[in-house]
Amino acid sequence: MLADRLDRYIARNVLGAIIVVQFVLLGLDITIAYIGDLSDVQGNFTAFDVFLYLLMRVPWRFYQYAPVAVLIGALIGLGSMASSNELTVMRASGRSLARIVWGVMKPVLLVVVAVLLVAEFVSPRTEQFAEAWRLEQRQGESAQPASRSGWQFEGDSVYRFGAIRADEVVLDLTRYRFDGRRLVEATHADRAHWEEGAWRLANITTTRIYDDRTESDYQASAVWETQITPVQLERLLRSVDSQAPSELWAYSRYLQEQGLTADQPLLYFWQKVLMPLTMGSLVLIAASFVFGPLRTVAAGTRVFYGVVTGLTFKYMQDLLAPASTIFGFSPVWAVLVPTLACAAVGIYFLRRNG
Repeated sequence: MLADRLDRYIARNVLGAIIVVQFVLLGLDITIAYIGDLSDVQGNFTAFDVFLYLLMRVPWRFYQYAPVAVLIGALIGLGSMASSNELTVMRASGRSLARIVWGVMKPVLLVVVAVLLVAEFVSPRTEQFAEAWRLEQRQGESAQPASRSGWQFEGDSVYRFGAIRADEVVLDLTRYRFDGRRLVEATHADRAHWEEGAWRLANITTTRIYDDRTESDYQASAVWETQITPVQLERLLRSVDSQAPSELWAYSRYLQEQGLTADQPLLYFWQKVLMPLTMGSLVLIAASFVFGPLRTVAAGTRVFYGVVTGLTFKYMQDLLAPASTIFGFSPVWAVLVPTLACAAVGIYFLRRNG
């Protein structure tokens, strides 16, 4: 019974600190972003609309800052108990270091569940809605929100898409067809719309390229023979980091089936799926700071080192991400290597001082 009460006490302190840190980080980020986005104010898109747009993107920001909030929150929560000698009393009463760390892990599990649910079900929808709402406010109610442009390879053809609108209309579509490495045909359509399970092109100009001449013809309408569905195209043109883990996995499988590299969607997929391990390793680092070499320093110093550690962790992942493409190793290692390194350092200092 006493052990459960101590676990709840530790969890309450740590979870409260994590929540406070998350609110502070979100507040600072929204403030900085708001100042930067004020330059977008024009017409009906007012300064208050900028603020509403940033509020719509809070779920995405919550996910982005969750690991840093866990690290700093665990440092502050444990550090406050260490400063008041509560951790010393716990250990003197026979509570092991491992059990104290497990008490810290329990509230972090709640944060992990919340982050995974937000990443899968909330932030992809709010990001899409926020971008559509922002475009509508800036261009009027008649505007059809469209995603960014992109390229796609399929069979012997390379496609360029200007954009895909929310009503599943593709704008400014160009197809380049190759025979080996030789360009043999270029087709441009003003738009394509999804109709009865197939794409129908409109205002099509086709240019066929021969060794000694070129020929062009025009069609008002034609069916586009392709395996690309509106869902797949929307995933292709939407920002990868805003997609849900299930969407990233489906998108990576589609790219692999087309013989294309899927490193970028797989990288973001593993970052989101392995979030529990990431947060667990950061908790070990935080605990090692409190019980290890930084146990006698001021709380502010521990927080400073925690921020430096969090940034170092992020920069390691950012550096390993392009390295996975250059050197050909799996994107999962770009996520696991910094995570395992943090866990190893944390366990080392904990065992050394346990």
